[in-house]
Amino acid sequence: MSDATKVLVVAQTAAAEAFAKNLNKRRYAIRSANSGAEALRIHRDVDLVILSLDLPDMDGLEVCRSIRSEGTAGIIALAEQGDELERILALQAGADDCVPRVCGWRELIARVEAVMRRVNPRPAAPETISLPPLYLDRTTRDVRLSGHRVDVTSKEFDLLYALAARAGTVVSRRELMTGVWGDHWATTSRTIDTHVSSLRAKLGCGQWIVTVRGVGYQIGRGCAELEPAATRETGGNRRSRG
Repeated sequence: MSDATKVLVVAQTAAAEAFAKNLNKRRYAIRSANSGAEALRIHRDVDLVILSLDLPDMDGLEVCRSIRSEGTAGIIALAEQGDELERILALQAGADDCVPRVCGWRELIARVEAVMRRVNPRPAAPETISLPPLYLDRTTRDVRLSGHRVDVTSKEFDLLYALAARAGTVVSRRELMTGVWGDHWATTSRTIDTHVSSLRAKLGCGQWIVTVRGVGYQIGRGCAELEPAATRETGGNRRSRG
């Protein structure tokens, strides 16, 4: 969990426990604070603060201003449903986003991920990726395995590249669907399984894309003794001609 996004949830106990439980499912490292004073003591080493504006000891907007003035952590404020003025004041106080306290946890996760992308943007992906014997070229959209070209569709390339660009990390299904399919991910959530299956077949080994159950996928190291179906056929024909 050392590389996990560190989130501080500042809310009354029941709300904090609910948010922490759902964020833990997504493998965030969670800390909780039940008051503004406690939040101001422990917020400095976290990546994101989820801050209820209704605190028992301090004005939530003042807490928001103090956290913003002391660091660069993302801040998502929790406001009363339908209170437009409170949301505006929260944004003016330095919050990156403001959501209703009764926000569904899936929406909360999506907002957390969106804020973290803005707060900690990833470096630009390289034009070429080398994971021998797998090579990808984003300029030509070429995939080669053991020197042989692998024919992939546009979306298959985008999916494989998204995983290869973050080798060593697990990429969530939501991130992949949003990154590859954009705004249409909600209506095509099963599409990713079809594309992963197709890529595994074309690469000749299921271990090039590893499923991390309940989280997402990770680029693997393949199967050294296997080649993609297309190259096996090409190699076989070449050997028979010799």
